[in-house]
Amino acid sequence: MTTRVALGVSYRGTTYKGWQSQPGGGTVQDALERGLAKFAAHPIRTICAGRTDAGVHGLNQVVHFDAQVEREPFSWIRGSNRYLPPDIAIQWCAFPGADFHARNHARGRRYAYLLLESAVRPAIESGGAGWIFRPLDGDAMRAAVEVLLGEHDFSSFRSAECQAASPIKILRAIEIHKRGAYWRFEFDASAFLHHMVRNIMGCLLAVGTGTRSVAWLAEVLAARDRKLAAPTFAPDGLYFVGPYYDAELNLPQKTAAMDWLP
Repeated sequence: MTTRVALGVSYRGTTYKGWQSQPGGGTVQDALERGLAKFAAHPIRTICAGRTDAGVHGLNQVVHFDAQVEREPFSWIRGSNRYLPPDIAIQWCAFPGADFHARNHARGRRYAYLLLESAVRPAIESGGAGWIFRPLDGDAMRAAVEVLLGEHDFSSFRSAECQAASPIKILRAIEIHKRGAYWRFEFDASAFLHHMVRNIMGCLLAVGTGTRSVAWLAEVLAARDRKLAAPTFAPDGLYFVGPYYDAELNLPQKTAAMDWLP
């Protein structure tokens, strides 16, 4: 008899080749499954809510798998964390039922981008925050993103390697805040295309620095042509905040890791 297990996982993606397992190893999924297998004493294959790229971090990545052993939630957390590297940690465990699917049951997903605006490059924040040395106009960026909200074809912000069946997504919210020298950009959508947030960030910073006009972002969206958008921005400050689900599943949507961001 197997048990469907759901976990909330946080990780610092700086030293990993992204989430998805690769033949050569070196991914978050590889390290997580290796640790889980040691604790459960049998091979484990996880399915995640959303794959992240190399250098991208996770605050509440949700995965599910079928376990052949019965353990209490706290045992899955503490026992498995014992076998995980210090930059990956299970935050919570739940048993949502045999039909639960971490990816297919997600009603939406959230990302955040942490950006340092400074004349000099980051040191302590290196790998954990993006960097721009030119001052940004927050009002211009907030005005520009209004055209992206709603259901659109986001082909202009889609990488050539994207495997999504459709470029049409629903972008529900983009919020932009500044605290001290740090900007925080928050994105909420039904789902995201490959590099979608980083490509939008590149365009927003072009507007924020005055390189492009506020109206330019609408032109990029309408063109459905990746070549017209700005270059893909660095992964360093990108955090997969996590998915969210129907309330009856009673799965945590927040972890302590989320309080680390300014």
